[in-house]
Amino acid sequence: MASRFWRSAIKEALEISLRRRAAAVGPSVRQLSSSAASELPKLKPKIPPLSKKGRILTGGVIGLCIAGGAYVSTADEAKFCGWLFDFTKVINPVFSLLDAELAHRLAVLAASHGLVPREKRSDPPSLGLEVWGRKFSNPIGLAAGFDKNAEAVEGLLGLGFGFVEVGSVTPLPQEGNPKPRIFRLPEERAVINRYGFNSEGIVVVAKRLGAQHGKRKMEETSGSSRASSPSSTASADDNQIKQGGKAGPGILGVNLGKNKNSEDAMADYVQGVHTLSQYADYLVQEARDEMQWGEEGPPPLLVKIAPDLTKEDLDDIAAVALNLRLDGLIISNTTISRPPPVDQYPISKEAGGLSGKPLFDLSTNVLKEMYLLTRGKIPLIGCGGVSSGEDAYKKIRAGATLVQLYTAFAYGGPALIPQIKAELAECLERDGFKSVQEAVGADYREIN
Repeated sequence: MASRFWRSAIKEALEISLRRRAAAVGPSVRQLSSSAASELPKLKPKIPPLSKKGRILTGGVIGLCIAGGAYVSTADEAKFCGWLFDFTKVINPVFSLLDAELAHRLAVLAASHGLVPREKRSDPPSLGLEVWGRKFSNPIGLAAGFDKNAEAVEGLLGLGFGFVEVGSVTPLPQEGNPKPRIFRLPEERAVINRYGFNSEGIVVVAKRLGAQHGKRKMEETSGSSRASSPSSTASADDNQIKQGGKAGPGILGVNLGKNKNSEDAMADYVQGVHTLSQYADYLVQEARDEMQWGEEGPPPLLVKIAPDLTKEDLDDIAAVALNLRLDGLIISNTTISRPPPVDQYPISKEAGGLSGKPLFDLSTNVLKEMYLLTRGKIPLIGCGGVSSGEDAYKKIRAGATLVQLYTAFAYGGPALIPQIKAELAECLERDGFKSVQEAVGADYREIN
């Protein structure tokens, strides 16, 4: 049964490939987006009025900006940057006093309006690596689900993530599941959510990413002009090793989803590829009950898998991934299981996917299994329960080339990012690794 399923998946992958190639001679993405926009229902985001706690939080953020402006004239850039990140430790706990979804919404708005610190310090050289021909300044990324509609890409990349993944993005706007749909388990640093792919739709996301892409190009053009002037000290070599991707200082991934009531899931994914590929450094599709595959091509196409798959499923996925020379796998999504001690809490009865620290062991075991099955030939992104540099290091030693987090960021805030990077660099140095790449799959290599 499973073999027939994956054979069908391969056939569908070939169909995606053919449609992607056909798109090259079809209408432009801009024309496609414009015509689609007139047919899409308008979905206005519903933002509830701020509560008293919300107003206090907003005031605190504004105060942070004012204080920062006063401080910057008396401190060097690196010290000021560190001070800003440290100050978020004071602000972030306020978010825990708010409704979970409201807190999420406010965090996205803060990042979209530049009300978050911007990392000015260089990453440790040992954290830099190249994947899919793209240079990452560090392997720590933000998983899909935080910035669903690409509202805050620039602000999030500015926090110092090596890459940020937005989405899931559906072709048509949809509200998602009824509220409440997100539940905290602070004692376990975990979250249960059933958002249900709430999305403003492809056209809105493409417009936002297009604007940012244009801004990025203008900055590059301006920078090139300055570099070519006689007074410039920049060299051609400096431009060749420039970090970052299409969206800015870091790499941008876009996670594609299908509409809840769609009758053609394949068409939904293909539309996502056609419309958003020009703005993304990589694309991601989900794999749960249905599996959609795509062959290698620019931008890289990755597939995200759940941690609840059977051994037979993992064997089949690895075989198909190797056969199609898939660009990468993200391991893993949230889990529908409730491992101890989460199962002891009444809130564990809520439907939805569990993320956070309780997911770490389960997702890491699946990661290691897939690294063994794919023989280290496919880049893997380790996701699930990462909350420290040591956690990220364990994912890397188990086979991950890159690492993603989400729930830990929700609890720890911006200050967690430089902390994880510093801890990861210390782990590498402690064990004698000069780079992240040297440590990938180290546990597997030592076993054999």
